[in-house]
Amino acid sequence: MVDPGEWLLTKDERGNRSTRLDDGHPGNSAWSEGNLVRPLIHGSRYFAELHERIEATRDGDLIYFTDWQGDADERLTGDPGSEVADVLARADERGVDVRGLVWRSHREAFGFTASENRRLGRELQRRGAEALLDMRVRTGGSHHQKLVVIRHKDDATRDIAYVGGIDLCHSRRDDADHAGDPQALTSLAREYGKTPPWHDIQAAISGPAVHDVETVFRERWEDPTRLSRSPLYFTQDRLLGLDLSPDPLPPQAAPPPPVEGGTHVVQLLRTYPNLRHGRDYPFARGGERSVARGYTKSLLRASRLVYIEDQYLWGSHVGSVLTEALRRHEDLRLIAVIPLHPDLEGASRAPQLLGRRRAIGEMTEAAPGRVAVYGIENRAGTPVYVHAKTCIVDDTWATIGSDNFNRRSWTHDSEVTAAVIDVGTGDYARRLRLTLAAEHLDRVPGADPDPATVGDCVDPHGMFEAFEASAARLDAWWESGKAGPRPPGRLRRLHLPELGPVRRALALAPYLVLHDPDGRPKALRHTDQF
Repeated sequence: MVDPGEWLLTKDERGNRSTRLDDGHPGNSAWSEGNLVRPLIHGSRYFAELHERIEATRDGDLIYFTDWQGDADERLTGDPGSEVADVLARADERGVDVRGLVWRSHREAFGFTASENRRLGRELQRRGAEALLDMRVRTGGSHHQKLVVIRHKDDATRDIAYVGGIDLCHSRRDDADHAGDPQALTSLAREYGKTPPWHDIQAAISGPAVHDVETVFRERWEDPTRLSRSPLYFTQDRLLGLDLSPDPLPPQAAPPPPVEGGTHVVQLLRTYPNLRHGRDYPFARGGERSVARGYTKSLLRASRLVYIEDQYLWGSHVGSVLTEALRRHEDLRLIAVIPLHPDLEGASRAPQLLGRRRAIGEMTEAAPGRVAVYGIENRAGTPVYVHAKTCIVDDTWATIGSDNFNRRSWTHDSEVTAAVIDVGTGDYARRLRLTLAAEHLDRVPGADPDPATVGDCVDPHGMFEAFEASAARLDAWWESGKAGPRPPGRLRRLHLPELGPVRRALALAPYLVLHDPDGRPKALRHTDQF
């Protein structure tokens, strides 16, 4: 039996006395019990379930969501009528209380999606749903949380919350075959093709933790600060007739009852920055860095295997936590699955490669032969963009969320992540790990695997060896000019990025200022403390 207090943060360890997130949790615990969490691997699976759940809502129910990037016309099922804006607006027209906080976004000239995010907000507002453009962020920062809460007026057992890395936007509706979403982004690096293959995960949460996810939304919604400090944005929104003031929310219902047989303990980890200039989030004064603190606590307990899927894996501050864990335990292995290529091209690529180099180089130097970093490709040989954000430690502590392994996610942008411990069978984290292994090794991809299909991966060190062997075979096939049949598997070994001293020097400033900024208070800067 696992003691949650050994792995999860206590209220004191969360380090945020301004939040009411943990008010309903007994004693010094900062988590809820009696939950059921289902990992939804791939956007197509998540979108199909989300569509079904929203369509089933009725008068008096509520839907709250946050989004980093939103496309009003993204089809949740691929069929006409399943567009994000239509599905949410129809729910509001049925009497469902639909509220959304969509990050306003920076301008397209900088590679962002301000117009599309604004379009989603405008279309929902036009049809009666209250979706607001939220720019209450640190300078250069974003609201990166991706969550949906659905609560039911007459049956709390059906309440559900979704937390993870999947935005309600283009390119996310991909499946295990990784042919890509037909409604594709056009801004991704050319290596990923016209319909970029996309690997992602969302957690479906049932039980008392739904109340906690709702509280995250409510704290942001009820922030009395103006939605944007920019006079230009304020004037533009007034001229467009956009809603600039959140209407009061109805009283929050009690937490849903524990799920019958629910053995999952769920803790929500968050990042909110220190806003500076006399401003503060009323629910996170000085910021909250429980994402960083939660990862640090669990990673330093790791003794056998840390398995990571992440969009970035950048920086020395984040890498130092993993490096310390590797130094503490000589038996510890680390596997990371990240994109084969950065998402940006041109001058922006070098800073991203520098970030990788700072994290991966430190770890491989500390633990040679015990750190393996991979990218993945589909069967056609097209790189798959890894957007998943998950971490599994010793088959005990597992996260699915919006945060990446970089300083920006741990200190600068808003994030929310669900950390899960199974106090029943203890099988949740192991089954998630084996399901992901089955896909990347091309063994019943996308299914919940029979352990026999990945029997060589059940032991964590066996999985380390299986990944290494599979990647070596596929790399050799490519190096041979694709001689003979393509071997099974999707893993490609990634090595330390090569950057000359001049290129590293030129990339350092944009990396530190633009790509991976530090949102901590001054007293914590230049330290490894969060």
